Amino acid sequence: MRAKVNGVSIAGIVSVVPAHSVTAVQTGAALGISEVESIKVANVTGVQQRRVGPVGLCTSDMALHASGILLEQLGWERSSIDILVVVSQTLDYRFPATACVLQDRIGLSDQCAAFDVPLGCSGYVYGLWLLSSLLSAGSGNRALLVAGETASTVCSPLDRSAAFLFGDCATATALERNDQASTMHFVLGTDGSGKDFLIQPGGGSRRPVTEDSLKRVPGEDGYLRNELELYMNGAEVFAFTLKRVPPLFKDVLQLAGWELSDVDAVVPHQANLFMLKYLAKSMKVPPEKLLLSLEEFGNTSSASIPLTVSHLLGSKLSTSPMKLLMAGFGVGWSWGAVALTCGPMAVPPIVDIAGEEMAGAGR
Repeated sequence: MRAKVNGVSIAGIVSVVPAHSVTAVQTGAALGISEVESIKVANVTGVQQRRVGPVGLCTSDMALHASGILLEQLGWERSSIDILVVVSQTLDYRFPATACVLQDRIGLSDQCAAFDVPLGCSGYVYGLWLLSSLLSAGSGNRALLVAGETASTVCSPLDRSAAFLFGDCATATALERNDQASTMHFVLGTDGSGKDFLIQPGGGSRRPVTEDSLKRVPGEDGYLRNELELYMNGAEVFAFTLKRVPPLFKDVLQLAGWELSDVDAVVPHQANLFMLKYLAKSMKVPPEKLLLSLEEFGNTSSASIPLTVSHLLGSKLSTSPMKLLMAGFGVGWSWGAVALTCGPMAVPPIVDIAGEEMAGAGR
């Protein structure tokens, strides 16, 4: 699916992470892996450390802070927000929607439309497309896009394929109608035949929670996990990425009428360092244009793109416009890219908050 959206701009992005950091060496020690071996794994994945929240921390706890800071930065009244969308795969409850929870906790108007989009790696791009399309069509003037995960909570600490990778984060992005805004160019796609290769198999209606589903047993790869914990087939993820991402980049650049040389920065989903460098080399993306935040924050799923923007582009976007290519790809299989010009806009430094502060706020 290809789309062009006019008349909507991004006004700001705020990212919030837990203050607690876990290094690759600490993760390896918990798995009984030597320091030397843990460092080798970190060099391949690119994840030297991850931010991990305390037990009980929810996506909405971090998102509440991110949204509040962003609204204050912009000077927007809470009553001016017409739509709130929460993109996450680690929602507070099966129901009600986490967006409903956040609408109340942030203090938005009861005239605000609020709903969840349970997408992961591609979710931020999908959220931008959805909200910008709604605003462009006249469904309100301002919107908040929350993209966040407590991804560490769905990984078995005994699963070497996942334990080193995933971190926690929540982000808030503000969008508004703006007749002077540049066109956003979107390319989106889905191939559900890949659903079994990156999945939390238990806990839904198809495989409800039972006593047995809580027991960690060896998977086909030999790693221990239960049915409520993430399973990832790394080889299949890599094959999917190599198949879908290069054409995705080509298609979105063609739709925008851009050459790669026109792009100021490429902001990919922060999946894995080896994979991203392989892709960048194959697509001839200059190393200085490929933005990576993996080393400090790990893979934060739906939050990884806006987190990377906060981490590496805040000062530039605060003062001048930039041409960005953002691309998310993974679980589903699902993929999406957007080529857009954004800035100047509010992008304050990443906020570190202790888990106790986040869990207690707004309740």
